[in-house]
Parts: sequence; C-alpha cells; structure tokens
Amino acid sequence: MSTINLVTEIPGPKSQALNERRAAAIAQGNAKLTTVAIERADGAAVHDVDGNTLLDFAGGIGMQLIGHNQPAVVDAVKDQAEKLIHMCSIVSTYEPLVELAELMNSLAPISGPVKTTLSNSGAEAVEAAIKLARAHTGRDGIIVFEGAYHGRTNLTMGMTSKYALFKKTFGPFSPEIYRLPFPNLYRKPAEMSEEGYVEWSCQQLDNAMISQIDPAFVAAIVIEPVQGEGGFLPTPPRFLEKIRQLCTDHGIVMIADEIQCGSGRTGKLFACEHYGVEPDLITVGKAMGAGMPIAGVIGKAHIVDAAHPGGLGGTYSGSPLACVAAIEALKMISDPAFLARATEVGNKIRAGLEALQAKYPGRIGDVRGLGSMLAMEIIKDQETNAPDMDSTGAINAATLTRGLITIRAGLYSNCVRFLPPLNLTDAQIDEGMAILTEACAEVLG
Repeated sequence: MSTINLVTEIPGPKSQALNERRAAAIAQGNAKLTTVAIERADGAAVHDVDGNTLLDFAGGIGMQLIGHNQPAVVDAVKDQAEKLIHMCSIVSTYEPLVELAELMNSLAPISGPVKTTLSNSGAEAVEAAIKLARAHTGRDGIIVFEGAYHGRTNLTMGMTSKYALFKKTFGPFSPEIYRLPFPNLYRKPAEMSEEGYVEWSCQQLDNAMISQIDPAFVAAIVIEPVQGEGGFLPTPPRFLEKIRQLCTDHGIVMIADEIQCGSGRTGKLFACEHYGVEPDLITVGKAMGAGMPIAGVIGKAHIVDAAHPGGLGGTYSGSPLACVAAIEALKMISDPAFLARATEVGNKIRAGLEALQAKYPGRIGDVRGLGSMLAMEIIKDQETNAPDMDSTGAINAATLTRGLITIRAGLYSNCVRFLPPLNLTDAQIDEGMAILTEACAEVLG
C-alpha cells in the first residue's frame, strides 16, 4: 500500500493561500525550498493542508531522523509540559538538563573525562565550541575548509564557505578565520590520482601553517567529517588523520562539526567513529532533538571547562521540553538495531541512486555519502562536470508534484540530498525511488 495520496495538484489551493500569507508576513530572506504547507506528520509521511499525503525524504533537513512525531518523544514532551515548561538553566537546575548531559557524555567517542554545554541551535553550538577553543588555548585563529557550512550568525557565516547563498551583503565578518582547500575527490584535477590529490591536500595544510598562520596562533581546526551543505562529501580518512596529527603536535583544538552528519545518520552514532579519529570537541544538533530546538558541544572536560562562569549559555539553552525530547531521541538512535537500520536504509537508497547514475552517466556525475546521508550530483556533461543547478531544481520540483519531498545541497546547489526519517519502511524507500526515477526521466531523459 502506497504512502503517497494526492487529492489535489501540488501545491493545492490551501497551500498556495498559506504561501501567499507567508510571503506577505515573513521576510523573503527566510528560505522556502518547497511549496507545500504541512498540517501534521507521522513517521516518513507528511500531510498537507489540502489533504494530500506526501513522502518525506528531506526529514526537516536531517532533524527527523527517528521519524515525525515519534510517540515516545511526543509523550515525553507532553508529560514535561505539565510539570515545567521553562525555568532557565542559568537560574536553576532540573532533572532533564542533567540527565541529557550525562547521556551525551556517556555516548561521546572521546577518551577521558567528558562534559557538555547545551544551546538552542547548531550555529550557537559552533560559536560555543570556538569560545571554548579560544579560552583553552589563549589563541585567536580558526581554520575551516572550502565547502563548509557552520551556521548563519556573524561568526559562523565567516566560517561558512558558500558566499552567494549565505553571506552576500552581510559582511564584514569575524576576523582570524582561515579557509583552506577541502579534498573533494569528485572534483580533483584529472591528472591526479585520488591518493595523490589527498596527499597534496595534506601538504596544503602544512603549507598554510607557514603561508597563512603560525600554528602557535591557531585555536581550532573545525571540520565536518561529512560535509553537509557542501554536498555530502565524506572527508578522506588520510586528511582527517592529518588534521588530528596537526592538532596534537601544536596544541590545537580539533572540532568535529557533526550537527548534520552526526546523531546516527551515517550508521554510527558519530560520523568520526568511521575514521577512528578522536576530536577534542564535537558539535551536535539537528537529529538529537527530534524536531525540538536543541544543540550542544561535547568534549574533553578540561576544554569545556575553559570558559569562565557566565561565558556560556542562554535563556532557552537546555529547555526542559527540548531536553526530554533529546533524551528519548538519543536513547533510540544509540540502539545498535537503529544504527544497523541506518546502514540498511543507506545501502538501499544508494543502490537506487547508482542505478540512476548508470542510466544517466552524463548527467548524474556522482553518488556519494556515508550511511543514510546521501546525495547525487547533477552535471551538464561528463567532459566538463559543469554543475547543473537548474536541472537539480527541476528534479526536486518534479518529485514534489508526484508527492515526494526532496531538496538541494552542494556548493553549487547541484546536488539532490537524501535525509529521510529512518523509521521508513522498505516499501516507502521503493516508492520514493520509483518517483525519483520518474523525475529523472522527465528532467534528464
């Protein structure tokens, strides 16, 4: 039995009316990737205001890992709302705040004593990690990479790579941020082997420690083990190992930004676990809240404790409602059976994407990712690998009209990304892939 049930065109009249109200009331700078207006959701299904049921392969840009309106989360939030909605962790202490931090500390793949600080959003978590690195080292310099996305605050915009979409007209940005090349294997120079290209990229790290900044002035190197907005690019293992070695040799804090790629999305609780590389700090968010606004930094206790009392936190940081949601989500995500399912879902979707790539080799240039965090890169031709963002947009539009929600990613906005809720069934995966196949035939065929 199919999940998708369309009773109107997409968008339907009520969705169109609500979108018109949104346009009149909300700033145009607030992005809107689809034209549907959602009323309710459950699992991998979303129901719009026109009575249509759609299949969600975007998952709230990764937030709905355990599925929309997971009953255990809903019950926990309801129960907590009857007892305490808000108190502020700056003013007092409450059980869910401490329980969540203890759980996060116990799950972190970091040796030695571990502590946590909580925030409301991924960008806040990244800022907190930078504060801690600077306080711990007494240094200012921050190294980031091309293709990176770390947030939309002034500091994190400065760290983010994609200029036109996220940064134009908003400068000046925070100083002491140094951006280095990221080894995107798909776009390596044709004359270089993958191994040679990664080695060259490692050499650029060494060169930057002379040409751009002395390592004695670097507080942190921040990297996504799998780039999110950059196009779902897994970091080559040798490159991540090189960063770890540089950080160890020079007293630099290694920060793994796992806000999108963490919390079980890749088949392990933390993406860095695939590499056997231990960061000093890990930023987490998105899926850990199951839709509630919560994020944080987990790390070595002596680094997390580097900030003075009052230097961290915020009015809503560690909200009781968000904490109980995150506790339930992390209990589910950390279950080995759930992580195994993440790998199964990824393998099944990847097989479908690779079949499409084989059918359209001149238009689907790459299929990549880790676990169930997957993307396909759309190009104009194989000779140049020129990005085709127009066709990417057309594919997402074509899936939507058929009842499947997909969205873009990538430095060039030419990747279709897949972040479905992982409680979807095999039948739902097949249903979604059949629609994606139809959309690709329409746009690329």
